Amino acid sequence: MMRLGPFLIVSLLLLAVGPAPAAAEGGRVETITVHGESLEGNLEGNDPDREVIVYLPPGYDDQPDRRYPVVVNLHGYTSTAGANVEYLEVPESIDRAIERGVGEVIVVFPDAMTRHGGSMYSSSETVGDWEAFIAEDLVAAVDERYRTIGTREARGLSGHSMGGYGTMRIGMKYPDVFSSLYAMSACCLEARSPAASDADAEAVGSVEEARDLDFFARALFASAAAWAPNPDKPPFFLDLPTEGGEPQREVYAAFAAGAVNALVHQYVPELRTYEAIGLEIGDKDFLLEGNEALTALLTSYDVEHTYETYDGDHVNRLPERFEKHLLPFFGRHLLVTEGASRR
Repeated sequence: MMRLGPFLIVSLLLLAVGPAPAAAEGGRVETITVHGESLEGNLEGNDPDREVIVYLPPGYDDQPDRRYPVVVNLHGYTSTAGANVEYLEVPESIDRAIERGVGEVIVVFPDAMTRHGGSMYSSSETVGDWEAFIAEDLVAAVDERYRTIGTREARGLSGHSMGGYGTMRIGMKYPDVFSSLYAMSACCLEARSPAASDADAEAVGSVEEARDLDFFARALFASAAAWAPNPDKPPFFLDLPTEGGEPQREVYAAFAAGAVNALVHQYVPELRTYEAIGLEIGDKDFLLEGNEALTALLTSYDVEHTYETYDGDHVNRLPERFEKHLLPFFGRHLLVTEGASRR
């Protein structure tokens, strides 16, 4: 019986199984700059030229006549576009979702970092008009530069924490721009109560000192810049909820007016126009109570939406939820082909 050498055995095995299949080609990301006319002249000096990271799906370069739906994803407080993309494992996470059958989509990650760690996606003289930046400047720039379908039916808005707040806030005000919303662990839903961080913030006298504050005290400055601006109070151009240790009722009222659960009452007709609204949060998230109140409020107004709690905290399952829940949600609800109906 003829004996085969090791090299011949390996060669015969390779012939038997054939060449290894080529790896599926994934999408790609590119970084662009979008000028925010809406952000010009803000008192904090936040740069109106914003970094935006864009995911383009696998077929984008090979199918020049094809147009795509768009999902805008808003990052959380103290994050950036780059940190958001890295944490969500983009582009690999979107590639995997597409391989599992989610339709190809352009995903847009704008940067909303500001002097105090985040814009709150709100509008004020101090921080800039971030509502209009997202819904007008950014959308127009993406539609002009990329092959988008370019209609509200093919455009979704999403985000986590501060980005979840921005999703609901901007969504209520721009139902003509977006058709589906997905808010993950949204913050800032309820009126704010006095906290220990108030005194820490009041003791700060410079922007540099404010940057050294703990998370919640620094977030107080970001919130005040968004919801209680004061052009006559440099260097911060805002009002804090306490002065001399005493609560300032008008400032607390301004904060309360920015809470999503207060705004919902004024935007019920707009919310009812949405194709789909999705809310989700971990069952161990410190923001659970506000999210429970939001779903109850939407239900009381017969605003169709889904609400899901899962085993998790504020951030520990975010990449998985993005890939396996957020992206399929938009795959089900966004218009995927120009002139067609939703699937």
